[in-house]
Amino acid sequence: MSAPRATSPLIAVVTGANGFVGARVCATLVDQGATVRAVVRRPGSAPALEGVEEWVGDFYDPDLASAVVEGAGAVVTTVHPMGSDRETQHRVAVDGTPVLARAARDAGAGRLVHISTAAVYDRSPGVGDVDETSPLVGDDANAYAATKRDTDARLGEVEGLTRAILRPPAILGPGESSIWNRLRPAEMRDREEARHANPAQSFAWVHVDDLAVLAADVATGRVGAASAPGDGPVQDGCTVVNVAAGPATARDYYETVTRALGVDPEWDDGPAWTGRILAERAHGWGWTPSVDLAQALAEIDGGLRT
Repeated sequence: MSAPRATSPLIAVVTGANGFVGARVCATLVDQGATVRAVVRRPGSAPALEGVEEWVGDFYDPDLASAVVEGAGAVVTTVHPMGSDRETQHRVAVDGTPVLARAARDAGAGRLVHISTAAVYDRSPGVGDVDETSPLVGDDANAYAATKRDTDARLGEVEGLTRAILRPPAILGPGESSIWNRLRPAEMRDREEARHANPAQSFAWVHVDDLAVLAADVATGRVGAASAPGDGPVQDGCTVVNVAAGPATARDYYETVTRALGVDPEWDDGPAWTGRILAERAHGWGWTPSVDLAQALAEIDGGLRT
């Protein structure tokens, strides 16, 4: 298997570098010996790490995109304006991300790693397990899932660049902007309706540190390019890979959060998705999650009690 073109040390561009996932990716890349160009919108918000250079601006601005990828060996995109209106999500993610991808290709960068989401898959009740070939959501899906799906599709059209699209489910881990460790628990504390769940529903998850490791390993070439997707990102192709840890249920997550908050969960009946996000492809690339469910839930519990 071949590695991407790179300088020594590798220069890697990371968008959303001050975000929950982006900051972890920056730190992991630095640990692996890379120099990181951290793209942020607010001056002074990039991770304060040796080996990290802050670049301020919109990653989809053609001038900034062309400048930041010059001499880079890899690009990792983590930005999606989740929670904004559909038009904004489309403009920034669907239209914007390919701008940076094309700039990376034109500059001769070896790889682009895009953080997508498992929310692009149809996980209706009765669907069962989900792998990289499973059906995606339709146009009636929520704005986040639909625009994530469409961003993936647009990146698939950028030829001449090795692209890996990582699809994690719920991303656990501490952080001010962590949805599942901080923001969702805050909703459950404040609103009774946020505590409702079917206890049997699957809770697919991965820890942010394990996601960052795979993103960095692909970007730096520790995971070499391959001729088949089961062995690595296909050279000059666009390869999807699910990034998920072991099985869990909504009961596991909701009981952990509500117990720490001192409130009661509200259990609902009815149909629910009970399958798994299968990550055999990621395992074939050499990835194994290091954080198990007990550790991840203990981290949530401890963070909410402090």
